Amino acid sequence: MWQPGKQLINNPLTLLMETTAITATALKDLDARSSQSAGVIKLFLLCFFSSTLGGTVSTLMSVYLPVAVKDLMAGEHSNRLESIGASINAVFIYGWMAGGFIWGMLCDRIGRKQSFIYATLCYGIFTLLTGISYNWIMVVVFRFMTGFGVGGVLVTTTILVSEAYHQKRRAVALGILSISIPVGIFSAGLINYFIGSWRVGFAVGVIPAIIGLLSFKAIPAYSNQPAEVSGTTGPSGIFAPSVKKYLLAGSVIFGTTLIGLWAIFSWLPSWIQSLLVNSDGQKERGLSMMLMGSGGLIGGFISGWIVNAFGVRKTMMLCFVACLVLCFTLFKLTNSISSLVYLQIAILALFFGISQGALSVYIPQLFPQQISASATGFCFNIGRLFTATVVFFIGSLVSFLGGYGNAVFSFSFVFLAGLIATILFRKEKYEGA
Repeated sequence: MWQPGKQLINNPLTLLMETTAITATALKDLDARSSQSAGVIKLFLLCFFSSTLGGTVSTLMSVYLPVAVKDLMAGEHSNRLESIGASINAVFIYGWMAGGFIWGMLCDRIGRKQSFIYATLCYGIFTLLTGISYNWIMVVVFRFMTGFGVGGVLVTTTILVSEAYHQKRRAVALGILSISIPVGIFSAGLINYFIGSWRVGFAVGVIPAIIGLLSFKAIPAYSNQPAEVSGTTGPSGIFAPSVKKYLLAGSVIFGTTLIGLWAIFSWLPSWIQSLLVNSDGQKERGLSMMLMGSGGLIGGFISGWIVNAFGVRKTMMLCFVACLVLCFTLFKLTNSISSLVYLQIAILALFFGISQGALSVYIPQLFPQQISASATGFCFNIGRLFTATVVFFIGSLVSFLGGYGNAVFSFSFVFLAGLIATILFRKEKYEGA
């Protein structure tokens, strides 16, 4: 680099050459930054739309479940239809859980770019295959693989966006990315509202398949490198004695929210259908899921202000109480579809959205920085293990408990468990050694 002084006087040619070099370097750097900025925008859009469509295919089977299972099991007894429907919903979440674990590890081995592409292609292709299935066993297998891909997309998109943005913009980018799932859920309701055939509805899988193919060239090369893994990270660190209580609390608080969320999301359309006598329920089911998606979207947007106003623990307690009360009025006191039912669904979804935003703040800060990702992933996926089991048993308990409303409400008591855990566990941040 050029230095002022004697060199300037004795060799003006050096000044000219070094000034030219500095200018060229600055212009090159400016061009690189502009190019990188465009690449980051492309990356974010691909991640957002892939995650959104992941939310769509996650709930698409739920909105079509009553008609899809009847189509696949024509002539079967109604009790068997409910059992098959429970299996289809539960196995998807098992696949999601497996995908969350496995794709997360693959990210550090084969790279973020490849992991994102293959996970997106996975859930897109198997969504398409679900739509052409001719028996329920095929649907179960394909839904597991769809969930496997969706679980991977939710991990890889978070990592890609987090690493692509600088610290000041990272929180905003991840906040916008977090609303992709509610947008996807709303889209699932929209598809059902306008498309009666469940097989045609599942043709939406072609879109993520196209996104996956486009990503081979659209995602910048810097997103292709595996991350360097510190020796202090990984599964072993999260089971340290000083961390175990935080891990247990995080798993219980997140798990109870997830169980209640998926129990209602998975069986709300079937409950709506059970209240209708002389209607195929297509528009009613679609509208209910659109309200769940839009309510969650709004709740996620305002969650930051709620947390700042009341604190994260009080926000979570408010959500648990509200969800428990609304589940009682909705599933125990409702006998017919009305505007009040749709209003309650929207408010319930609003609190779901607030809870998801609050948990995204609450869970990671329970752990030391070097293991926060591994520990958060553990809390999230252990919750899904129990969630899948609960979703399965709700279908089995429909006849025993006398309807979908009683079955769903029986599992809403997990909100009470979450409330108690939040009250008892007073810490909001990791205080270990």
